[in-house]
Amino acid sequence: MKASILILLLIFSGRFSTLLAQDFDQKLTAAVLDIDTKGFTLDPVQMGNITRVELDKTGVLQVIDKYDVQYLVEKNGLNIDNCFGKLCLLDVGKVLKTDKILAGSVELYGETIVVTFRLIDIGTEQVEKTEVMEFLNLRNQVQLMIGLALRKLFDLELDEELLTKLTKKFDYDNAIAHPEADRLNLSGPRMGMTVFSGQAAEIYKSKRSMGGFDAIPVMFQFGYQFEVKYLNEGNFQALFEFVPIVTGLDQGFFIPSFTILNGLRHNRNGLEFAFGPTIAVSKKAEGYYDENGDWYLKSEWKDSNPGLDNPHEIENRLDSRGDPAIVSGFVFALGKTFKSGRLNIPVNAFFIPGKNDSHRFGISVGFNISKF
Repeated sequence: MKASILILLLIFSGRFSTLLAQDFDQKLTAAVLDIDTKGFTLDPVQMGNITRVELDKTGVLQVIDKYDVQYLVEKNGLNIDNCFGKLCLLDVGKVLKTDKILAGSVELYGETIVVTFRLIDIGTEQVEKTEVMEFLNLRNQVQLMIGLALRKLFDLELDEELLTKLTKKFDYDNAIAHPEADRLNLSGPRMGMTVFSGQAAEIYKSKRSMGGFDAIPVMFQFGYQFEVKYLNEGNFQALFEFVPIVTGLDQGFFIPSFTILNGLRHNRNGLEFAFGPTIAVSKKAEGYYDENGDWYLKSEWKDSNPGLDNPHEIENRLDSRGDPAIVSGFVFALGKTFKSGRLNIPVNAFFIPGKNDSHRFGISVGFNISKF
C-alpha cells in the first residue's frame, strides 16, 4: 500500500514538474500587422512581413503566423488597412487574443532612414516600449536596419560593426553600406612632385653638352587615376589602379609614364598600400666613361679615334642627346584618404628603386566627389 502511494506521488510530482516547466517556458504571443512606410517602394504589408520575420529571429516572443492573422482578421470582418494608431491596434489585438502587438514605421527623410517601433501591451492597453533609430539612406539594407532596431528594442546584444556601417554618416565604403558601388572609388586627377636621386639626379643637373638636361631633379607631375575593384569584403578592398602621368611640364619636358598598381585599401580609415610595374619614355644613349669619369657618346670615340677599338665598357644610360626609349621600374606606394563631406582627398607617397642609387620618390594628391 505504501509502495503504491509512493509511486503515485512520484508520477504526480513528475507530471507537475513537466507542466510547471512547460508553463515557465511558454512565451508571450505577439502579432505584427502592417508597418507604415514613407519613401520606399516596399508597401506597408511587405514591410510588415519583413518585421515579422526579424521579430521571430529574436526569439523573445512567440510571433503569430501571418496567415493566422489574415484568417482571424477576415473572419471577424476587420479592416486593418492604415491601422497604425494605438486605438485601432488595441481593437485588433483583442480580437486576435494576443499578448502584444508590434507597430511602427520605416520612413525616409532626405539622407536618413528612421525606424520606429512600439510594443503595445493588450492587457494594460499601454505602450510598453518604444525605440527610434536613425540610419543612412541605404534602402537595400532595410532588413538589417529593422533587425538592429528590434534587438535594441528588447535590449539584446547588437553587432556594433554592422551598426557603425549603417549609421556612420562619413564612414568609408564597404560591401554592406554600398552594395551597388561596393567600394570607395578614388578615380580622379592626380598631381604632385617626383624627386630623382643618385646618378639620375646628377645627369638631370648636368649641361646638355655633357648629356644632361640643365634641369632641377625635382619635377611636377600631372595625370589621372582609374580604379577597378576586384574584391571587397569586411574592412578591406583589393583593386587595380591604372595611372597615366606626365612629368616635367614645369621645366619644359614631356616625360610620359604609365603605372599599374595592385592595391589593398582599408574601407573605414582610408589607409592603402599598393605596388606594381611602371613604364616611361625617356631619352637614352650608348656611351662610356673615360679614366677621369667623364661621359662620352659611343660615336665620339669613333670620330676621335678612327680605326681603334674602344677599350671602355659601353653603357646605355639616360642622355638628352639620345633617342626616346621605354624604361621600366617597380613602384611601392603608401597612402591615406581624407574625407570632407562627400569630398575624397587621397594623399600618396611612392618609391621607385633604381640602379646606381638612381631612386625616385615623391608624393601625389588627388580629389574626387563621392557619387554615393
